[in-house]
Amino acid sequence: MVHMSSKPQRLQKTDAARTIDPDEAWRQVLSRDPAANFVYAVETTGVFCRPACTSRRPLRSNVKFFSSGEEAVAAGFRACKRCRPGDASPLEKIRIHIEKNLDRRVPLAELGRVAGLSPFTVQRLFKQSMGASPLEYQRALRAATLRTALKQGDTVTNAIYNAGYGSASRAYDSAALGMTPAQFALGGQGEKIGFTSAETAYGWLVVGATARGLCWLALGLTAAAAEHSLREEFPEATLQRDPTLKDMVHAAVRLVEGKASQFDALTLDLRGTAFQLRVWQALREIPRGETRTYSQLAREMGDPKATRAVARACALNRVSLVVPCHRVVGVSGSLTGYRWGIERKRKLLDAEKI
Repeated sequence: MVHMSSKPQRLQKTDAARTIDPDEAWRQVLSRDPAANFVYAVETTGVFCRPACTSRRPLRSNVKFFSSGEEAVAAGFRACKRCRPGDASPLEKIRIHIEKNLDRRVPLAELGRVAGLSPFTVQRLFKQSMGASPLEYQRALRAATLRTALKQGDTVTNAIYNAGYGSASRAYDSAALGMTPAQFALGGQGEKIGFTSAETAYGWLVVGATARGLCWLALGLTAAAAEHSLREEFPEATLQRDPTLKDMVHAAVRLVEGKASQFDALTLDLRGTAFQLRVWQALREIPRGETRTYSQLAREMGDPKATRAVARACALNRVSLVVPCHRVVGVSGSLTGYRWGIERKRKLLDAEKI
């Protein structure tokens, strides 16, 4: 299971384009920060570089900052031949290498050689950008591959080994399914999921939890409608009402109302692809009282072309409020795309402005 933690924003963002704080950006250039997600151009040479470039630092008065290499090229600058800012970034190289080697554990030293960074920097950069360590990301990717194969009807044995697990026991221990692979493939058959529902100021809220943690938190107009959503997700599981889980309901409401700052004490049993886990992590990093658009969220994740995929991941969020997809709005600020209703979304956002 990937532990999703918060991280500070390094650069300020706006809806239309990312606005770069020049003082902070220059500090990152001077420190050659490999985690910086922009490029800088030098007017006297006509060249743009990554902040981590080893070239001699220019005078501050000759520097311009751009959100991407494409923007720098459009402004008439050419890419540096030393740091090659038009090529894959160190983060992209690390991610690609992990994804190509799911069948074995990839040491940090090996990732460092791939990215041209120290093992320490690899760990820091990857966790800062992805919300998970390289090892946690690999485990999440394996689990996502396994879940997809099982959902599509592949045999348990084939799904386990094609996902890169060496044995069925390793798949069960690492996949964060909340149940064995066979049970997951059969809609939770034989699995016990505790649940409860309660009426809140935002409608009826249902929570469902496996032995590994919270796996469902949904809103509904009625208790029956809210509970039905859980039954649809795990039609073959044994659902047992557990009144003690109401503490989770109240904790979620306190989170919205600003009476609790985080959900660290609550274990989440998340189910999703590696990309979806990244989106859900990014959602948790949106400060209470603020919103983002889908395109802005994609840019903050370092994947500006993934706007539609981000929107899809938001729509598939299974743990409402805790993973606050209600904080994502349309380009014009319109309250679009909320699976639990526009008016409920408006009410949640209004509550977070207080």
